[in-house]
Amino acid sequence: MTRHLALVVDDEPDIRELLELTLGRMEIDTFAAENLTQARALLAEHPFDLCLTDMRLPDGSGMDLVEYIQNNHSSLPVAVITAHGSMEMAISALKAGAFDFVSKPVDLHVLRTLVTAALKLSEQSTQSGGYTGVRERRSRHILLGDSAPMQAIRATIVKLARSQAPVYISGESGTGKELIAHLIHDKGPRADGLFVPVNCGAIPEQLMESEFFGHKKGSFTGAGGGKDGLFQAAHGGTLFLDEVADLPLHMQVKLLRAIQEKAVRPVGAQKETPIDVRILCATHKNLAALVKEGAFREDLYYRLNVIELHAPSLRERREDIPLLAEHILNRLVPPGTAIPALSKDAHQALSGYSFPGNVRELENILERAITLCEGNVIQDDDLHLPRTHAPEIPAPTAAATPAAAVPLPLAPYLDTIEKDTIMKALEQTRHNKTAAAKLLGITFRALRYRLKKLGVE
Repeated sequence: MTRHLALVVDDEPDIRELLELTLGRMEIDTFAAENLTQARALLAEHPFDLCLTDMRLPDGSGMDLVEYIQNNHSSLPVAVITAHGSMEMAISALKAGAFDFVSKPVDLHVLRTLVTAALKLSEQSTQSGGYTGVRERRSRHILLGDSAPMQAIRATIVKLARSQAPVYISGESGTGKELIAHLIHDKGPRADGLFVPVNCGAIPEQLMESEFFGHKKGSFTGAGGGKDGLFQAAHGGTLFLDEVADLPLHMQVKLLRAIQEKAVRPVGAQKETPIDVRILCATHKNLAALVKEGAFREDLYYRLNVIELHAPSLRERREDIPLLAEHILNRLVPPGTAIPALSKDAHQALSGYSFPGNVRELENILERAITLCEGNVIQDDDLHLPRTHAPEIPAPTAAATPAAAVPLPLAPYLDTIEKDTIMKALEQTRHNKTAAAKLLGITFRALRYRLKKLGVE
C-alpha cells in the first residue's frame, strides 16, 4: 500500500523535525521546506496528500502559501501553524481556504487528529476524481431545486465540506438550515462520525453547561452519575448549534473558550479534556444586529461566522415550488395510494404566495390540502392560503383635490393582515404560542400583546 506524502513548511529546524517525526510515526513520508520558494518547487515535483505550514516564513507568509495552493492545487488540504493566541490569523487562514489550524506549542494529539482528518479528505478527493459538479448533482435529491440560488448553495456545500472552518448558516425559519448543515457533514471527512444537532433555545439555562460539556458524579444536586455532554457526543464528528442566538451570555463565554482551546471542562472536573468537533451553527435571527445590541458577544460572532452561508427563502426561488410540491406530495401520500394532482389555479396560488414559513409551511399546506381535496385534485380553495386584498380606492371626481382626498381605512386593513398572519402561524404550530412566536420572529410577550390587541382568544 502506497504511503501518504506530506509537505512540511517551517523555517525553524526544531519544528520541522518534530513534525517530520510525528508524521513518520503515522507512516507518512515527508518533504520539508524552510520558505515559500522551496515549498512551491516541491509542490511542482510531488503529488502531496497534505501540507502543514507555519504562518511566518522568511520570504512571505503561510497565508501566501494557502492562496497559492488554493489556486494551483485546490484538492490538497493545507493546515496552518499559528502562534498561541493568534485566533485572528487562524480565522483569516480558514477564510482563505485552509483546512484547519494548530497552535504553538504544537499539541501532538491535536496534530494527529488534524492529519487523520486531512488524509481522509485527500482520499475522498482521489476516489471521486476531484471535487467536481458530480457531488453537487448527487445532493440534488436531498436539497431540491434547480434555481440559481440552489445550484449555487449545493456547489458551496461541497467546498465547505473540504474545510474544518466553522460555518454560520443564516436564513428564515423553515428554509432547511439543518439539512444544509447535515450535508456539509456528510460530504466531508467527518462523515463517519456523528452529526449532533442541538436547539440552543430548548435547553433550560440552569442545565446548559452540563448539557454541553457533561458533568462528573456528585458535581451538583441530582448528579448521581457522570454524564458526557454534547461536545463529547460529537467527538470526531460535527456539532450543529441551531438557534445559537438564544444562548445566554454566560454560555457564550464558555462556548468561545471550548472552540478556541478545542477542549471542554465537564462540570465538577479539575481539568479540560481535548475534543475534536467541527462547529456549524444557524439562527433565523440577525446575529450582526444582536452583536450591536450587546445581546451576542462580538468575539464569539466572529469565531462562529468564519464562513457565512445563506439559506434562500422560497420567495428567492419561486421556480422551485412546483418541484418541491411534487416531492412533498409523493412523500406524504402512503404507498399504493393515488397521489393528488395540483390544479392550474393551485399552482398559481402557491407560486404567488409569500411563504413566511418557507418549505416547512409548504409541507403543512399540502398535508392539509390532501385531506380536504375531492376527486384527487387539489384546488386553490383546498390550500386555504391567507387572502388579503387592499380596500378599493374610490375613483377621484372632477371636484376632488389633494386636500379633499377620500380617507382610507388603513388601520383596519393592517390589522387584518396582522391577524391573518398570526392565525396562520398558530395553525402551523397547532396553537403552540411559543412556537408561533418563534416562527413569526417575535417574542412570546409580543405575540401575547398582539393577540390581546386584536381580540383573538
